[in-house]
Amino acid sequence: MAKRRYLLAIDQGTTGTHVLIVDDKLEVVGEAYREFTQHFPRAGWVEHDLREIWKTVERCCKKGLADADIRPDMVTAIGITNQRETTAVWNRATGEPLARAIVWQDRRTTEMCAELKERGEEARVRETTGLVLDPYFSATKLRWMLDHVDGLRAQAEAGKVYFGTIDSWLVYRLTGGARHVTDASNASRTLLYDLKGHGWSEHMLELFGIPPQVLPEIRSCAELYGTTKGMDALPDGIPVSGMAGDQQAALFGQACFRPGESKCTYGTGSFLLMNTGVEPVASKTGLLTTVAWQLGNTVTYALEGSSFVAGAAVQWLRDGLQAIKKSAQVEKLARSVEDSGDVVFVPALAGLGAPHWRPDARGLLMGLDRSSNLGHVARAVLEGIALQTYELAQAMTQDSGQPIPVLKVDGGASANDLLMQYQADILGVPVVRPRNLQTTAAGAAFLAGIGAGVWTDPEEIRGSWRAAKTFKPKMDDGARARALAKWKRAVERA
Repeated sequence: MAKRRYLLAIDQGTTGTHVLIVDDKLEVVGEAYREFTQHFPRAGWVEHDLREIWKTVERCCKKGLADADIRPDMVTAIGITNQRETTAVWNRATGEPLARAIVWQDRRTTEMCAELKERGEEARVRETTGLVLDPYFSATKLRWMLDHVDGLRAQAEAGKVYFGTIDSWLVYRLTGGARHVTDASNASRTLLYDLKGHGWSEHMLELFGIPPQVLPEIRSCAELYGTTKGMDALPDGIPVSGMAGDQQAALFGQACFRPGESKCTYGTGSFLLMNTGVEPVASKTGLLTTVAWQLGNTVTYALEGSSFVAGAAVQWLRDGLQAIKKSAQVEKLARSVEDSGDVVFVPALAGLGAPHWRPDARGLLMGLDRSSNLGHVARAVLEGIALQTYELAQAMTQDSGQPIPVLKVDGGASANDLLMQYQADILGVPVVRPRNLQTTAAGAAFLAGIGAGVWTDPEEIRGSWRAAKTFKPKMDDGARARALAKWKRAVERA
């Protein structure tokens, strides 16, 4: 009888760390989750403490293994998925963080991006990287650190500093400082990656003033990066063999292996990705062209649309307005009214992402009258999340030349039936929710398994994907047109 194998997936997200233990039959047998502190030193600034992130990883590994009731030495391999553009710097020799990480939501480099646009640099940036000039991405965050953290540039130029997105930080810590690597999917989110040349771009490094010696080595998404060393939670010698940014990992975890297959993840933000195959598709609508994953020497590309605020809008209802005590209560509050009335909410609490790319935009609540109550506001918040995704889907259809016949969904907010039904209604296509909503971590586990030889082909995984519920559109064309007209007016004012 074949020995059962276990994969440990680290999903290091924006608000917390989630660890899944998955067996070789793709069953989740253990998991753990822990939130960590969000730092907001100024308006528009968002930071994370790298030390605290690492502590959550160690603790979740221990708890996940205990939940699975397996010994640490029974783990076959480790996969990593992560919040992507978040930018970290640490001492090359000691691993000591040299500043708090600047989170992808952070908007402090808005002026820098505007200046580069005024100089006419955006076309070259988009042609090289597939991205746009926006504070969302890593390069301007790293440039800000080099310019504002005391002594950092001199240390970087002397070869004493490592830069990385969170995946790089985790591999460095998992391997006891032995490896400084990233994967192609995360590299493609930095504004420093040459999308067609498959490596760091000398032109982009020069443009942003980044010394090349700080950069990690770019590797594929499924291979041996190193082995564990010096961890509290795990023994030495476990292979670290899978890695992808969170949205690409979710696309992989949703078994979207063929061109045209698409998914939307509803987490802190919402992210719609379409597999476009082995050739990058240039967007004309404000979407991003990005690496989906690299297996061996084959790179698969995706179109991506990003909305910065989705689940974070529900957190705002909870923490800012104190309309609910727990995020899960939003659906009950929204169902307390038959519809949102004339209330419309634009979730631009951190600017507008694709297809608008307006970092100056702000959240907007409009259409209130004396009859409006918190139920109308809650329902409008959920509808606003879905309406953002509608815009992304329309842009994606235009760029790719093919419609999205079915949308697979995942992430915490996809558990909200009211939101998913409205998403199907406003899109006019079925929305399919899988049995396992943690597809980001599942994707990391799948990649780790491929990197460790548990599977040899992604199609071996497809048969294990299971739908839990399908939401079919019920809204008539007239109601959809009216809702979209109200949304358009609100976005113009945001």
